[in-house]
Amino acid sequence: MTGLFALEGVCASRGGRAVLSDLDLEIGKGATALIGPSGAGKSTLLRLLNRLADPDRGTVRFAGADVRDLEPLELRRRACLVPQLPALLPGSVAHNVRFGPSLCGEEADVARSLRLAGLDPSYADREGERLSVGEQQRVMLARALALEPEVLLLDEPTSALDARARAGVEATLMRLVHEHGVSAVVVTHDPAQARRLARRSIDLAPSRGGEPPRSQRRESPASQWREPPPSQRRGTPPSAS
Repeated sequence: MTGLFALEGVCASRGGRAVLSDLDLEIGKGATALIGPSGAGKSTLLRLLNRLADPDRGTVRFAGADVRDLEPLELRRRACLVPQLPALLPGSVAHNVRFGPSLCGEEADVARSLRLAGLDPSYADREGERLSVGEQQRVMLARALALEPEVLLLDEPTSALDARARAGVEATLMRLVHEHGVSAVVVTHDPAQARRLARRSIDLAPSRGGEPPRSQRRESPASQWREPPPSQRRGTPPSAS
């Protein structure tokens, strides 16, 4: 496995409570799922990976470099977080997709980003606030993809979606990993979803005695990529409902 992130002796707390303790692990390229019960530190770990938070102790490395030595905005462009709930900017879909690259002085390829996220380019002129939650989540994904990241950090990306929209987003994520070479670290409460999306799972369940998780990791069998049905394919607007 080629290393993407490495955590060395990482301790982290949230709200004054320790959630990660002496965590040593490596996250490779491809798709990796972070699983475990609520409060196990999944979202905290995700935020450590692109310095939206810093550990109390220990080192987080990205592509071999200590993340504290990297310029934060550049790190967050390369390792882009997609939050659990859509949080679009006021205005059109195109405005949202262009926003990140504009901060870097670059021009976004809006049509390409929308296609990669499973939306037809005709969505570009629509108002974000008028979209369904599933469509808004895809716009969030397109906004991240416009930055051309090396890895997507996804915090329960389908938790607010119905079954149909969830299946469509999962198919899009699998296509990005298998066909476009984008790595992904996905937080999920659902072990079945972890098996569908990722080849590797890192279990952050607390150890015996209720201590914060240490280096608990489970390798899942390689997931088998299959082309999704037409209703869930890229560029088919109904799949984003």
